[in-house]
Amino acid sequence: MFSRNRSLRQLATIASISLVTGCGILSSDSSGDKGPIVVGTTSSPSTLDPAAAWDNSWELFRNVYQTLLNYPDGATQPGPDAAQNCSFTDAANRTYRCVLRDGLTFSNGDKLDARAVKYSIDRIKRINVSGGPAGLLGSLDRVQVKGDREVVFHLNEADATFPFVLATPAMSIVDPADYPATELRKDGKITGSGPYTLESYEEGKQARLVGNSHYKGYAKRKNNAVTIRYFQDSTSMVNALKDRKIDITYRGLAASDIVSLQSGGNDKTIQLVENSGIEISYLVFNPKDPWAGKLAVRKAVAQVVNRDAIAHNVYKDTVEPLYSMVPAGLTGHTTGFFDHFGNPSTSKARKILREAGITQRVPLTLWYTVDRYGSETAPEFREIKRQLEDSGLFQVTLKSRPWKTYVTGYQKGEYPVFGRGWFPDFPDPDNYIAPFVGNQNALGTPYPAPEITGVLLPQSRRESDRANVVKQFEQAQQVLVDDARLLPLWQGKQFLAASEEISGGERALDPSTIMMMWELSRKTSW
Repeated sequence: MFSRNRSLRQLATIASISLVTGCGILSSDSSGDKGPIVVGTTSSPSTLDPAAAWDNSWELFRNVYQTLLNYPDGATQPGPDAAQNCSFTDAANRTYRCVLRDGLTFSNGDKLDARAVKYSIDRIKRINVSGGPAGLLGSLDRVQVKGDREVVFHLNEADATFPFVLATPAMSIVDPADYPATELRKDGKITGSGPYTLESYEEGKQARLVGNSHYKGYAKRKNNAVTIRYFQDSTSMVNALKDRKIDITYRGLAASDIVSLQSGGNDKTIQLVENSGIEISYLVFNPKDPWAGKLAVRKAVAQVVNRDAIAHNVYKDTVEPLYSMVPAGLTGHTTGFFDHFGNPSTSKARKILREAGITQRVPLTLWYTVDRYGSETAPEFREIKRQLEDSGLFQVTLKSRPWKTYVTGYQKGEYPVFGRGWFPDFPDPDNYIAPFVGNQNALGTPYPAPEITGVLLPQSRRESDRANVVKQFEQAQQVLVDDARLLPLWQGKQFLAASEEISGGERALDPSTIMMMWELSRKTSW
């Protein structure tokens, strides 16, 4: 399809660490008859409808819906799933053609054809949820159907990243009979064509998945059923693992739990798998807020925040300080915020404010979510509050909400400053810049950034060899530093903790760090 930077291939290679010898958590075996594998996570879906989600709802979507492309067998570039084959048909990267597998159906037996694919993609753009996945389709002009199995995507500009977009769970194919064309589905059910069907769902509690006998794609299920349990905090999730109420954890392990497991802990039957990570955490400033909208205020915050203290004091060095929106390991990564601001300095921050005529303590309200990114989120924001207030330059109020209402709040522009994490849609620097800029972006706060959206991104998307886009992304990151609308904080890894009888943890994360539940199995003998 097109070549990728060698570093991405290295990044996507999962490095696994087994802390228990002789148990062989990473070996392959059959699933046995002990019931569904139970996965614990602190990351529950905000919606069941793909047209509304540009967030970690994708973790569920990947397993119950199907996309044209996916990441088969550990690949770092998209390969066929619902499609039999896909490719650009022109040298300009503006026409992308897919041919579907023959005989595809949804889990209810309805036919999945080219019209269903077009319906699904058009529906995303038509409903156009604020902060939703329509923002990924900015380069799409129209979708054309040719017969039952051929779909042609006509782009309004060159976009070498378009195959990666099609591989995201945002582009899940839905049954036109069950999903309204102009509004979201509201009955709390899912009709997909993925490896599993959703047998039952209790919001914020659990999702029961069973194997989909109608599935035709690349995935080979190594289990018959998976139950995903949603936890409010890491402590209760880890306790459930220790009590054998769940088999494996995914997302939300607290730093203290990771450190304990790394050192062996008290339970020798629980193992830790460490995966390369390109997850990032950052602050977003609302330009419409009377204080956060001031460039001097944003730069003063950037000058005061101490990332090393956050990484060490809160996350026990399980994350690394980040000085760019593009994480280390990806093409074009820089340390722009450090290069510009240097080490944290109250005197430099005071000078920035005074030169802008600001002599009073700046009142700021910082928002965070209580149930999305793990138990350290609240301590992290208390640490940021401490740093800002200890400078004598800020008066900080902290507020929080559960994820579902938190999303609604930032999409409506209610928060002066708020925290977000980002798990990539696909492992390319484009995906750490494009989603956050433009009038329609994943944050619900318009950020025109014309140099990025009108010049640098279009230039980079004309280049199929992603090793050749370093210059454009270095320049884009400098624009983000100059504007200080987004403030990167840290880059994390992915940790899975599992009981000794579970296999497949080292294969279960795709390049976007989404868990492919079908890779998990239960050992039958030791």
